[in-house]
Formats: sequence, structure tokens, C-alpha cells
Amino acid sequence: MSLEKEFNEYRSKMNDKILAHDNKTLKRFWSLDGAAYADGALPTKTKELLGLVASMVLRCDDCIKYHLGKCHDLGVSKDEVFEVFAIANLVGGSICIPHTRRAVEYWEELESK
Repeated sequence: MSLEKEFNEYRSKMNDKILAHDNKTLKRFWSLDGAAYADGALPTKTKELLGLVASMVLRCDDCIKYHLGKCHDLGVSKDEVFEVFAIANLVGGSICIPHTRRAVEYWEELESK
């Protein structure tokens, strides 16, 4: 199974379980998160790139995959993604290198489809 398919299936399955619990706070938080990435003063593409760099600095592989998928869907180029990787490593330090490796692997899979 591909990295992308495995990630998206697991994410979807677990999101369904979490949202089925009908916790108002969780639902409101997730709604706010979704709304924050809508076009506004900054376009969605810019917000997804910001989310990607923040996720790399915070070292969240699931978040990195999520934002890479969104960036790919929005037509972000490989050069743009690598500039984000550069900023994340500059800001986050060498601890970001393993996450960059996995991010490159995931991006390559997204590009191959």
C-alpha cells in the first residue's frame, strides 16, 4: 500500500471515530482549523505552506504529510516545497533533517501519481 493511501485511509477512519463521539469542543476546534486555511488576506496556498513549515519545525510527521498533500493538490511546485524545507531546517535546526527526509519521500510519491 502506498504511503499516501495508508496515511489518508488511517486519518479518515480515525477522524470518523473521533467525530462520531460528538464532542462539541473537538468539533468546534476542527471547524476552526478548517476555516483558518480558507482564502482570506492570505491565499490558501500560502497558508498551507505556512502550515507545512510550522509542522516541520514542530516535528509532526502526520501534519507534514497532511500539508504536503494539500500543497500538492493546490499545485505547489517542487521548488516551492524545497524552499519550505530550507526555511524549516533553518528555523528548526538539524532535528528537522529526519522529518525532511520523510517529507521528500512523501512528496516524491505524491508527484508520481
